[in-house]
Amino acid sequence: MADPYNSPAARPTASPLNDTMVTTALELPGYRIVRNLGLVRGITVRSRSIVGNFLGGLQTLFGGNITIYTELCEQARHETYRDMMQHARQLGANAIIAVRYDATDVMAGLTEVLCYGTAVVVEPHDC
Repeated sequence: MADPYNSPAARPTASPLNDTMVTTALELPGYRIVRNLGLVRGITVRSRSIVGNFLGGLQTLFGGNITIYTELCEQARHETYRDMMQHARQLGANAIIAVRYDATDVMAGLTEVLCYGTAVVVEPHDC
């Protein structure tokens, strides 16, 4: 007779993709990868405005954290992360592993920010 507590229907399923299912590691503790869906990414290209450059220049006179540029960088990272999550959801992923960020100057004043990882389908480990 089959064990009803160990049937596929009785096992918990992995949650839908959310921030807790995203990691920079190559595995997600408590889960096993059952399918690799491939690379997912989000990309944005940002420029600094004339006003932003002026205010950033003023802040450099006083030293410390240049908050106008910090906010610009954080906004770009947030956008690329959101786009990567959307890409993974479109593929049917419930987790993303090996997440990384990268930034490249396209030209003076233009920066490309990229967030990428591997979209996967995971299941909780059997207890």
